[in-house]
Parts: sequence; structure tokens; C-alpha cells
Amino acid sequence: MLTVSEAAALLRTFDNVLILTHIRPDGDTVGCAAALCAGLRALGRTAYLLPNPGLTDNTAPYFTPYAAPADFVPDKVVSTDIAALSLLPENAGAYRDRVDLAIDHHPSFEGFGRANILRAEAAACGELVYDILRELGPVTQETALPLYVAVSTDTGCFAYANTTAGTHRTAAALMETGIDYRTVNKVFFRTKTRKRMQLEGAMLAACEFYDRERVAVLSVPLSLMERFQAAESDAEELSSLGGQIQGVDCAVTMRELRPDVWKLSLRTGERINATRACGLLGGGGHAAAAGCTVEAPWAEAKRRILDAVAQVAPDFSAN
Repeated sequence: MLTVSEAAALLRTFDNVLILTHIRPDGDTVGCAAALCAGLRALGRTAYLLPNPGLTDNTAPYFTPYAAPADFVPDKVVSTDIAALSLLPENAGAYRDRVDLAIDHHPSFEGFGRANILRAEAAACGELVYDILRELGPVTQETALPLYVAVSTDTGCFAYANTTAGTHRTAAALMETGIDYRTVNKVFFRTKTRKRMQLEGAMLAACEFYDRERVAVLSVPLSLMERFQAAESDAEELSSLGGQIQGVDCAVTMRELRPDVWKLSLRTGERINATRACGLLGGGGHAAAAGCTVEAPWAEAKRRILDAVAQVAPDFSAN
């Protein structure tokens, strides 16, 4: 694994760079990619982001200014906040074996790049990208704003248990550049569409509890999205909902991506390691936040994730 200084030195040698983000892109992967692209351009390099079809209304404004034209042919490829090649969007298939530098913060990171840098203890990949960019030159408002998006969204506006003193120091340094962090906080954390609130209400009404009501299972089938005519932006970060229920220390959110294809997201406390549970089903992530994908009918997908949770929970109860 590279150090921050080594990663920065390597990036200085790059030009004509294409930066990759993961499927169903969140604020961390988008913010890191946009900030890195802006930082490379500040050095006089040509850099773009590979278009990602999963962008939402909230993340698109930070991504779109850096999107690559259709005829762009990169010499170097960098990935941000991508733990495994399986998380690349379909249009990134041609670059699976061409990632020259992979930057990540997930303990489950597979180290698929020709060069890799990992900070598994970081709450957000944005913390690591911030340190790399500081090595490359001054962190400006142009790079600080998407980095604030990265750090704030991966910590739930600094409310999640993964937040550290270092996270706050990074956020403070970004705020000190004069960015409009208030708008970021309003858009991502204090604004919900009516359709989003309808989704949450329906999910909570149908929520199921297991393990002496310490495990909650919330479902978002395609039929629910269709019922409320909800868009992808209405479903951002629904996985954080279950963890707000009093007494729940393991929230399972089942999101149907295609018929009988379920994206399972776990948000857990200290009792259950989310990465270990999802790892049993081919997924990964962090100790308190991880995910996997299961192809099966809803009842079978639910059974598989509950079985996985039971295997890693020290005192799981069938009741």
C-alpha cells in the first residue's frame, strides 16, 4: 500500500486521467472523484470523471462539471471509494484491469489497482483524498466543497459512530476555505421530498423485528417505488432509517433493484460486525455499515441475511 506522499507523487506523473466512481454513487465517491479531478486540473493535467448513470439530483451537481466527453481516451485510470471491481458501473467494464491507482477506505478493499492506498480507519474516503490533495497543492474552495459532501454524507452529517476527531478536523479545515457548507447540510440532511416521506412511512409500517426486537428489517420493493412514483433521489440513504428505531442495533434495509434482485444494507452497533455478516453473502464494507446483493425472492433473500446476521451475532435469538 502506498503512503499519502507516495500516492501524491504518483498522481503528479499522471495525465489524461479518467476517474471512476461506484454503482449507485453516494456523496463520498462523487465528492472524492470531483475533488480529485479539480485538483489534477489545478496542476495543469487533463482529467475527467467517467459518466455514472446512477447519479441522483443531489449528487449530480458535483459530478456533471467534470463528466468525460464520449470520445475521451484516458492514459491513466483512478478509482475513488470503490472497495471491489464488482462495484464498478457497467460502462466501466473496459477499465477493470486498467486501474492505475485505487483510493479507498473500506476494510473489505480488494486492492485491485496497480497501485493502491487504503485508510480503513477513516470515516470517509474524503478524509484520505483531502490529505492527498494537500500534498499536491493548496486545497481551494473548488476542491473543498465536494470533499465536504464526501465527508459529511458518509458520516450522516457527523452523527454516525464512524465519526472521529480526525473527521471533524478535516471538516473544519474544509469549512475554513469559505465553502457554502450550510447549503450542503440543508440539501442532504434537512430536506425530504413528500415521496421520500411516504416511502419512509410505508417502510416503517411494514417493518419486521427479530432477535428480541434488536434486528429490524425494512423493505423497499419495486412495487413500493412504483406506488409513490418515487425517483432514485427519493430513495437515497434509506438504509439509515432503521437505525433510528429505539432498541434496534442492527437495521437491514432490503432494496429491490430488479425483480428478485435485492441490495441488502446493514447498519449495526458494536454487537454485530456488518462486514462479517455481508461477507458471508459476497459483500463487504465497514464494521458498522456494509452491504451485499442477493438474487432471490424476498422471503429467501430475507432468510439469507438473517442467517448471516445470526452467524456473527454472539447472542442472536430466533424470537
